[in-house]
Formats: sequence, C-alpha cells, structure tokens
Amino acid sequence: PTDMSGEPYSGAVFCRGFTDMKSPSWIDAHVAAFAFFGGTPQMVVPDNPTTATHRQKQGEAARAVNVRYQQLADHYGTAIVPARVRKPRDKAAVESAVEVVNKRVIGYLAEEVWTTVEALNAAIADRVAEINTQIRRADGTTRWERFESDEAPLLAALPDDGFATVEWKQLKVGRNYHVSCDSQYYSVPYTFAGQLLRVRLTAQSVTIFDGDQVVCEHSRRHGRKGQYSTVLAHAPKEHQGIDGLWSRQWFTDRARGFGPATEQVIAQILDRHVIEAQGYLDCQNILETLGKRSRQRLEAACQVLLNQNSVGSYSVLKRVMATIDSDGKAPRPVVPAAATRKPPPPAGARDDGAVQVRSADHYARGRSGEGV
Repeated sequence: PTDMSGEPYSGAVFCRGFTDMKSPSWIDAHVAAFAFFGGTPQMVVPDNPTTATHRQKQGEAARAVNVRYQQLADHYGTAIVPARVRKPRDKAAVESAVEVVNKRVIGYLAEEVWTTVEALNAAIADRVAEINTQIRRADGTTRWERFESDEAPLLAALPDDGFATVEWKQLKVGRNYHVSCDSQYYSVPYTFAGQLLRVRLTAQSVTIFDGDQVVCEHSRRHGRKGQYSTVLAHAPKEHQGIDGLWSRQWFTDRARGFGPATEQVIAQILDRHVIEAQGYLDCQNILETLGKRSRQRLEAACQVLLNQNSVGSYSVLKRVMATIDSDGKAPRPVVPAAATRKPPPPAGARDDGAVQVRSADHYARGRSGEGV
C-alpha cells in the first residue's frame, strides 16, 4: 500500500552489504529481502542496472529483464517491472529508502572497520532494526508496526524450496590437480589430472562431477583472486615419477636451464606454500611466459630479487624484467668486496716487527758524478 503522496505506506527498510555488484550478489540480496519481510510482493520495481536488465539490441532504448533475474521472479511468483528511464517518480520509494540508509546506516557506521562481511551485516542488521522498530513516526507508530498490520497480509507466501542460481561449466583439470573457476582454484583427486569434468556452481558451493558421479565438493571462494581450496587427500604421496603431473623436480630441472638465480627463486616460491602444489601455477607462468621472452632477462630479474632479499612471484618478476630493457643492464651476481687487511707473512719469514728503510745510497744511484 502507499499513501496519497505515492510513498510506501510503512516505509520498512531492508539493507545488506556485499563485496561486489555482480549478478549473484543481486540475486542473493533479493532472496534475503523476501525472507526478511516473510513473503513475496506482487511486483518488484528495480532500477536499470546491468545486473537487472539489458538491451536486446545495441542502440535500442527498450530493456529486457535478465534471464537469471526472471528465473528468480518465476520462482517467487512476482513480476519484475523496472523503473522507466528518466522517470524519477517510478523509483521515489527507493530513493527515499536510500536516503534513510545513507543517514542512519552508512553514515553511522562509516568510521568502523570489519574484517568479514558477516560482521558488517550484523552491524547493519542492528541499525535496520532501530530504523524499523524504534523510531516513531508522526502518528506514534513505527515502520514495522505499520508493515505488520497493513502490508504483511498482502504478501504471497514464500515457496517451500529456496532459490539458488546454478551455473554449469566444463573444466579441464590442470597438472596441479586443480580446476580454475573465476580465478579461484579447487582440488580434485590427482588421478583426474588432464581430464574434462563437469562443474556445478552456486553462490555457496562448487560441485565437480565425472559424468553423473560426484567427484568432490568445495565451499565456493569469493573475494581475492587466486585462492586455493585444496583437500590433502587429493594430492599424491609423491609427485616424482607420475606422468602428467607437475612436481618440484619438474620445475627446478627446467629452472636450472635458465640459471642458478632462477632455480633458487623457483625453489623459494615452492617453499613458501604450505601445500607445495599451490605454487605450481606461479612457477609455470614464470618459466613459460616470462622465460619465453628472454631467458637471460629472467635470470637477471631473479638475481635482482636475490640481491634485494625480495619475495619472488610472477607479478614481481614481470615488473623487474620491464626495468631491464637490455642484457647490458643485467646485474651481475653479488661478489664479496676485496679484503683490505694485510695478509700474514709467509711461513719462515722474519716477523720481529722491524721496519726496513732504504738507505740514502739507494736513492743516490744513477746521479751524475756518482758511482754507478
């Protein structure tokens, strides 16, 4: 319901924090909002972000609801009616709620720091509860009291089954017995190295199939790229002598062909990981990508890192190699400085502390009128 001004009757607010604005987060926010209000409205009026709508043809003004977003609407039995472009009255209710959130949630929590999204959302939930249940309006009621008395009965019941966005991919298992998905890495038993497997992705999990048989399942990783989810049971007891798999010796043998500095840096990268296989991809990129451009320059860059006692990685070596634009600029290995102390006298030599001084006759030789 709305009042005569077109604003939502209750003005009840829902708010939650996410690490990005991609489609999975957009869908999860809707699922959480429906659960928060305890039902589904007849109509949802979003703005027109790319996570909600798209143009069917380039240059067309008309927009269509994205497939996944429409699947969500079908599951909950609601209609998606995006706000019209340049029609602010269509989203006046949203703008009003955004203003409340900016003042009483974002502004209130702006100076605090959280290390997890869960902790942030717990703090947001406290602020939302205050907005909905503690702040009294002009008639003495709260937002939540109005919502429960006049709006909640109009909501449709939530479906029995929760909505989960499912995506399928076919991925090849690498030599380090991990599959790469959205720049994150998930292990499988090493016997599947080199094979194509089916992978089912949801916001919470990654399930890997060999045909119809489940091989393994991982919690899906989010946030920083390059994270590993590795099960120790998936790793072989020994990497050496197993065809088709990377191993420490596989990399150090190839690094030795570049030079001793490269071999030492590769060994340091492998030693830095608790699970050695997590360093294999970085080593592969260093030797195959950077090494193909110039073997001498890669060796020189590795020597620079060793001279500086720096930690090696693909990105660090790439930056160092960019500063070495010719082999003439390649640094030489560190050589100890020459000793400045006087060496001890040879065995049997006179060492009584006496100082030998040449006589005046030595300097007089060769002068005219003097003896030769």
